[in-house]
Amino acid sequence: MKTIAIFGSTGSIGKNTLEVISQLGDNFKVVALAAGRNAPLLAEQVNRFRPQLAAIMDESKFPSLKKAVNARTKLLAGREGIDAAADCGADIVVMAVGGSAALLPTLRSLEKSRRLALANKESLVMAGDIIMRKSKEYGVEVIPIDSEHSAIFQCLKDEGNSSLEKIYLTGSGGPLKDVAKEALEFVEPEFALRHPRWNMGKKISIDSATLMNKGFEVIEANYLFNLAPERIEVLIHPQAIVHSLVQFVDGSILAQLGIADMRIPIQYALTYPHRMPAALARLDFSKIEKLFFQRPDLTKFPCLELGMQVARQKGLAGAVLCACDEECVAAFLEGKIKLTAIARIIEDVLAKLKNKIDPALEEILQIDKWAREQVKLRM
Repeated sequence: MKTIAIFGSTGSIGKNTLEVISQLGDNFKVVALAAGRNAPLLAEQVNRFRPQLAAIMDESKFPSLKKAVNARTKLLAGREGIDAAADCGADIVVMAVGGSAALLPTLRSLEKSRRLALANKESLVMAGDIIMRKSKEYGVEVIPIDSEHSAIFQCLKDEGNSSLEKIYLTGSGGPLKDVAKEALEFVEPEFALRHPRWNMGKKISIDSATLMNKGFEVIEANYLFNLAPERIEVLIHPQAIVHSLVQFVDGSILAQLGIADMRIPIQYALTYPHRMPAALARLDFSKIEKLFFQRPDLTKFPCLELGMQVARQKGLAGAVLCACDEECVAAFLEGKIKLTAIARIIEDVLAKLKNKIDPALEEILQIDKWAREQVKLRM
């Protein structure tokens, strides 16, 4: 039996992870749950799974959480609670917290767990070198939950990357795929949030609309698979059936296909190196009329170009990219800026960065604050 701690348990990935665990029987036990501010749902999860510890980041929600929990679970709040969840020593930590807030608990978890099942993009974008270095230092497996990186991980399982020539990251194209470039500045948040394939939180949904998420994924792949950005290509694949592909030095290509359901990569990250039965729909090839692929238009989606640029720059640029994107997406959702302003503001701040390769954690945290202040000056 493996013990599991889930950060971001009330979000989409967290809820799916708990559903997967409930289907896997007695093979896994939840020992810690951590959430941001959704006390009612966290209380339900605690009462059902009865972990040893549960933490909520928003301290104002702690009284309602404590009132609603009837399990003998240690309840904590704020940074102390999140740190305690990271220190619980679970065999597997599922990091499903969105945004830069995942960085510190990710780093802390690497010192205590045996496996990091990583669904968060930003922590690798901000501090990929530090995370991968710590994973080697402590002997912790880092297994991606992102559908694209899980697909690559699965294709490389029996191959390694010594014979790897190139990888292809696929993406549906998001809700703006068929919107004219000239019309993008008039796109409202409600429309941009309508992802055609995935049901996700607001931040990642907007990143999917601007293709910033694909820029993040290029950086992720660079760190996870130790592959130069020039050997990572993004393809728009509206059917969302081929979740990514790997190309080897002999010209062979392997792809991972399946229905668009995050429970598949979540379960694989938990059960690796084994596969276990899953009561999910199966792909019916007889109903697939075509598989379509095309290169993205970088002039229409400059956020992807910025992500690729940062993948080449490395250093502090990743932290600046994440911080600026978080601030800009929040401003767009609040109606303060237009969608097209996101890339313009980020590009402007990146141009003012005095980059440093291989920065320390404290320098990353400092540049994060600097970048957010720079964005606010441009609102």
